Amino acid sequence: MNKREFLKSASLAVMGIPFINTSFASSLEKLNHLSPYQLATEEDFWMQVRKDYSLKPDYINLESGYYNIIPNPTLNHMIDHARMVNYEGSYYMRTVQWEKKNKMASKLAAIVGTKPKNLIITRNTTESLDMVIKGMDWEQGDEAVYAQQDYGAMQVMFEQIAKRYGTVNRILSVPNHPSSDEEIVRLYENAITSKTKLLMVCHMINITGQILPIKKICQMAHDKGVQVMVDGAHCVGHFQFNIDDLGCDYYGSSLHKWLAVPLGTGMLYVNDKHIDSLWPIFAEHHREPGDISRLNHTGTHPVYHDLSIENAIDYYKMLGAERKEARLRYLQEYWTTKVRNYPNIIVNTPKEGYRACGIANVGIKNLKPHDLAKKLMDRYQIFTVAIDYANVQGCRISPNVFTTTDELDIFIKALKELSVS
Repeated sequence: MNKREFLKSASLAVMGIPFINTSFASSLEKLNHLSPYQLATEEDFWMQVRKDYSLKPDYINLESGYYNIIPNPTLNHMIDHARMVNYEGSYYMRTVQWEKKNKMASKLAAIVGTKPKNLIITRNTTESLDMVIKGMDWEQGDEAVYAQQDYGAMQVMFEQIAKRYGTVNRILSVPNHPSSDEEIVRLYENAITSKTKLLMVCHMINITGQILPIKKICQMAHDKGVQVMVDGAHCVGHFQFNIDDLGCDYYGSSLHKWLAVPLGTGMLYVNDKHIDSLWPIFAEHHREPGDISRLNHTGTHPVYHDLSIENAIDYYKMLGAERKEARLRYLQEYWTTKVRNYPNIIVNTPKEGYRACGIANVGIKNLKPHDLAKKLMDRYQIFTVAIDYANVQGCRISPNVFTTTDELDIFIKALKELSVS
């Protein structure tokens, strides 16, 4: 090989390696000997992570649950992708659009623990799960089971299906502080009848952050011949799990939440046995049996957001899945342990470590959630979201990897002051 060929092959090899210009890379090299749980408490390191974000200085952002602000390395890649797509125009859209999207789906499948043939990229959890609810062959008298604490968009779709086909919705309520996994499983089991067709369950309840025993619920439901659809909107990129290990029939998530992909990116997993029977939202041309792409006709959309999935995954892997999960759980427990037994403060999230991660919910006795959220913002410049339904009265608190313990100290002080005012 001559010098010119060597340099060419070397440059091509480098192009195949994702380049992530992060603020924390050098710090991580020095601290790589620490366990994820030890690193979770190293504030200097997380301050380096914080430098990857452009944060508005007007308030402390404790509402990462709706949309995770994406780190600048991912944002810069997205802008580059947008420029590239705009540069190539219809050529890109007509030649490699789907090849690239399939590549992103394969990388995503590896992160969530399933096979590419069972996963498609959607725009959000609502699109993913509503496709399942609306796409099943419902008959009059069929029943669906879900909880009051489930996300409203899916509840509304179940209500629409009931009006359209004469189905019945059986709605239960998940306790904020269950005594055991078995208590949760029994709640769902007791709601199932011989007519139950689909059970929907949250992997992580969005309003409290409670993690439910999905595998046990799936095993119980399947023993009764009932399909299970899992709402994992807040799970991908938040804590580690493998979809294949859960044993569910369908799994939907929003990638613009904890995986920190640009807005308008989600995913849907469908078990092999349901791929051909589910009706897509938009009609698709003929596909071979078992081809999940029949469910993925979305029309023209901002493909550069899809391309950014790879960059978000690269950033996530460089930070480390275990490290991120440990840090998010540490932040949640940092503030909840300091107020959980404080007079007039009510934490609506289980204290057991395995039942929650980064999200928790807190209320103050005799103070309406919207009033609490307003006081936190007006008096302390802390941004949250109020929750006042389904046996949950409080504010959802969802810190991120850029959140500091100093910011949480301000939040803790605010809660204690408001609890006695």
